[in-house]
Amino acid sequence: MPVYEYKGLTTEGRDISGIIDADSPKTARVKLRQSGIYPTDVVEGAGEAAYGFGAERSDPAGPAGSWWSRFQVSERAGMMEVALMTRHLATLTAAKLPLMEALSALMDQLEKGELKRIVAGVRERVKEGSSLAGALAQYPAVFSEIYINMVRAGEASGAMEGMLLRLADYLEYQVKLRNQVRSAMAYPIFMVLFGGLILFSLVTFIVPKITLIFEELHQVLPLPTRILISVSHFLNAYWWALLAMVFLGGFVLQQYIKTPSGRDRYDRLVLRLPVVGRLTLMVAISRFARTLSTLLTSGVPLLSALEVVKNVVQNTTLAAAIDRARQNIGEGDSLAEPLKKSGMFPPLVTHMIAVGEKSGDLEPMLVKVSEAYDNEVEAKIGMLTSLLSPILIVGMAVIILFIVMAILLPIFELSQIVR
Repeated sequence: MPVYEYKGLTTEGRDISGIIDADSPKTARVKLRQSGIYPTDVVEGAGEAAYGFGAERSDPAGPAGSWWSRFQVSERAGMMEVALMTRHLATLTAAKLPLMEALSALMDQLEKGELKRIVAGVRERVKEGSSLAGALAQYPAVFSEIYINMVRAGEASGAMEGMLLRLADYLEYQVKLRNQVRSAMAYPIFMVLFGGLILFSLVTFIVPKITLIFEELHQVLPLPTRILISVSHFLNAYWWALLAMVFLGGFVLQQYIKTPSGRDRYDRLVLRLPVVGRLTLMVAISRFARTLSTLLTSGVPLLSALEVVKNVVQNTTLAAAIDRARQNIGEGDSLAEPLKKSGMFPPLVTHMIAVGEKSGDLEPMLVKVSEAYDNEVEAKIGMLTSLLSPILIVGMAVIILFIVMAILLPIFELSQIVR
C-alpha cells in the first residue's frame, strides 16, 4: 500500500502537513476529509516495496530485499535511527500515552525521510486494528525478527515501555559493536589500498622510464633489476586483465557464497582462519548470548528465542549447532549439553550456561558471557590494530627497498666499469 505526503487545511483554517497510508490518491483524500482535513496537495512518497512490504522474511534477496534496496535502507533507515526511534517510543508509552497518540507524536519528532513514512504506515495499520508487532512485521527490511518478537512479547505481557527500552539498548549495543569493528579495520584497509595504489603506479608508470636506460646499455643486469623490469612490463601490458580478474573473481565468489553449500564452506573456512576465525567466533558468541538473554528476559519462550537467535550469529555452522540444540531441548535436553557436544562453543560458555540453568539465572549468566566476550573482542581488536600498522609499514618498506636496490645496483656496476 503506497504512502502519501499531504498538505491541507484543518476545519479551523490552519495549515497542516503529514503522511497517510492509502490505496490511491483518491482514497487518501477521502480519509483526510473524514479526519477533518481538507487536502490541497497529495503526493505519493516512497513505496513499501523498498522496505520489504509483503516480502518473505526468509528471503532477503528477493525483489523487496535486493542489494540496492538494502543499501537504501541501510543509508536511510539505519540501525541507529531505529534505535533512537525505539527509545522515543518507549518514552512516549512510559508517559501512558495511547499507542495511536504515541505513534503520532513519534512522527512529529522524526525528520522527513523514509523512517517517518514507515512510522506513518505502521500508525495506519494500527489504526485499522492491527497489533504493533503485526504492523512492524510488514517492513522486514527495517525491523528484524528479534524486533518483532520482542514487541509481540511486550504486547502480550503488558510491559511495552520496558520492552522497548531493552530493545533500544540492544540495538545501540549492536551498532556500537559494528562500529568498533569497522573503525578498527578502517586504517589498515586504507593503508593497504592507498599503499597498493602508490606501488602499482610506481611500478607501472615510473619504473619503466628509469629501467629503459639500463635496457639500452645491452649489458647483463642484476637479478633484482631483471625481476623488477619483468614485473613492470607485465603490469604495464596486462593491468586491465588483472583488474578484470579481481572484479570477476569477487563477483564469482559472491555468487558462490549465496548458495547454501558455498555459504556453509565459506563460514567453515572463516572459523578455521588463524586470527580472524577466533575473532569471528567471539563476536558471534557475544551476539548469541546477548540476543538470547534479551529475548528470554522479554518473555519469549526458549525454543522460539533460539529459532530467532540462530539467524543473528551470521554463520551457518554456528546456526546449525544452535538449531540442533533447539531440537534437543524440544526432546527434553538442557541448553548447555547440546551446545557442548557441537564443539563450536568454548567450555567457558557452556559451563556458564549450565550454571545459569541449574541456578535459575540463565539470563544474567548469558549477559556475563556476552560481556566477557565483548571485552575479549575489544582487547583482540586493539591488539590486531596495533600490530597491523607496523606490519603494513614494514611490508611496504621492504617492497620500496627492493625497488630502490633494483634501480641502484646497475648504477653501481656502471660506476665500477667507468673506473
